[in-house]
Amino acid sequence: MRTIPWVLLGSLILAQICYPLLTDRAAITMATVVIGVLLSVSHALITRGRWAVVALVGTAGVGGFLVEAVGVATGFPFGTYDYSGELGPKVLGVPLIIPLAWTWMAWPAWLAAVRVTGSRLKRIALAAFGLACWDLFLDPQMVAEGYWSWHDPVPALPGLDGIPISNYLGWLGFAVLIMTVLSLKKDQEPRTDDQPMYALWIWTYASSVLAHLVFLDLPASAAWGGITMSAAVLPLVLKLRK
Repeated sequence: MRTIPWVLLGSLILAQICYPLLTDRAAITMATVVIGVLLSVSHALITRGRWAVVALVGTAGVGGFLVEAVGVATGFPFGTYDYSGELGPKVLGVPLIIPLAWTWMAWPAWLAAVRVTGSRLKRIALAAFGLACWDLFLDPQMVAEGYWSWHDPVPALPGLDGIPISNYLGWLGFAVLIMTVLSLKKDQEPRTDDQPMYALWIWTYASSVLAHLVFLDLPASAAWGGITMSAAVLPLVLKLRK
């Protein structure tokens, strides 16, 4: 059972390496998210039990779908946007694959923060910040592929035209909610078998910078994501080195 996360991590890395080499990327995008959510949920179940799975899937998955549905319908909290039909079936205007992405990356963001600091409030802040910074890679990449678009994408960060700042603030707000729920369980100490999630967190950061800068021609998101997410990733790297 303990080898399952490592096998899934290897499959995920292979899928992500293939991504920039393909021209039709919708299928590999959905496959990557499915593998990623299986990785995070299986690790949560193996290492923390059913409570962690319920908290993770209930908040990031079900909650992620609800906040996206509200966002599509009202423009709050991310801004007014629409999804194209390229990411599979939609319910209430939201592709079902989207809340799985929240679930996939919320877990490694949380465990990385757990490893870095023992303070509950600092863990929530660091994990939420890291997850929101990941979106500085995700949204520019997905918008460039045409998977979703904003109606009124201003004001935007320099170089990230097409995506309003409200999107990232919405991500941060919802990420705080996810991490607050994950922090409720008292047994939150780091474990030796959390290493696949640390590897996922570090790989996601490093591979995103490389892909955006070299393969995807998205230098602005490489810079924004690379600089900001480093504040959530480098403390983990330093802690692991010790």
